[in-house]
Amino acid sequence: MKSRILAAAMAAAALAACGGDASNGAGGADGAVTGVVEVDGSSTVYPITEAVAEEYMLGNEGAVRVTVGISGTGGGFKRFCAGEIDINDASRAITQSEVDACGAAGVEPLEFAVAYDGLSVVVNPENDWAQCLTVEELRRIWEPGSTVTTWADVRDGFPDSRIVLYGPGTDSGTFDYFTEAIVGEEDASRSDYTASEDDNVLVQGVAGDRGALGYFGYAYYEENAERMRVLGVDNGSGCVTPAPETVNSGEYAPLSRPVFIYVAASALERPAVEDFVRFYMENAPALVREVGYIALPGPMYEENLNRLVGGAVAPAAGPE
Repeated sequence: MKSRILAAAMAAAALAACGGDASNGAGGADGAVTGVVEVDGSSTVYPITEAVAEEYMLGNEGAVRVTVGISGTGGGFKRFCAGEIDINDASRAITQSEVDACGAAGVEPLEFAVAYDGLSVVVNPENDWAQCLTVEELRRIWEPGSTVTTWADVRDGFPDSRIVLYGPGTDSGTFDYFTEAIVGEEDASRSDYTASEDDNVLVQGVAGDRGALGYFGYAYYEENAERMRVLGVDNGSGCVTPAPETVNSGEYAPLSRPVFIYVAASALERPAVEDFVRFYMENAPALVREVGYIALPGPMYEENLNRLVGGAVAPAAGPE
């Protein structure tokens, strides 16, 4: 993943050095698509979009520059609904309040699912006592006002040593999803933990603290598996760890979820954005697996492509 990020940065730098810029996304003199595509949002979806962007830029010889930021799902939607970016990476579905904010600004969000993720609960590799936690134990750890401060508070037989928590910040869609799935209410969480919208910061924390417990997207665990250990989650039917098979089957519950990109309808009218999104859907199945996530069933990507070709991309309606 890191090599992809470096290569993408080098490609963007080469474009800038050559003076390449066609920010309106129009076709070039030779009919080639040119322009700039701006993406921001979820750190969970970032590895997928960054991998797609790298492959896309390498293939079009710098005619289109794709920039990908990490401000969290919620932070990205704020920029998206303000018309500042073309695409928002999102690790949860758009909320009704975000749909309303976009509508007030004249931005029509179009939703495309791109992969499945299994939120991974992880500990430091020196933790030799915890193998699996129940949803109820996770709730007691993370709920507002939690009195859990040691591992012994989690379960009898665990050591009386400090538990140190790491998790996404409040602008993260992963935070929203986890709190709703585990605590039972979106955004309901204790606040005394190390929070970051950048999952790499959380990886560093868990890897460096014997008492650590954290959660983030499956790709970040898989890339750093030698630096941490993933726990099973027991939702009442026994312990299940995240893996492509258990996420696809829904067996890894309640922490399996789809992840998305949202594209502004007006941006999709620009050739550069439309071409990039088309490339995304054509290449996502392979690249999603390459960066450690779980690909959607093939027909779902085909449906996304058909929606693009047919010009019948439905707007995001928000939660029911």
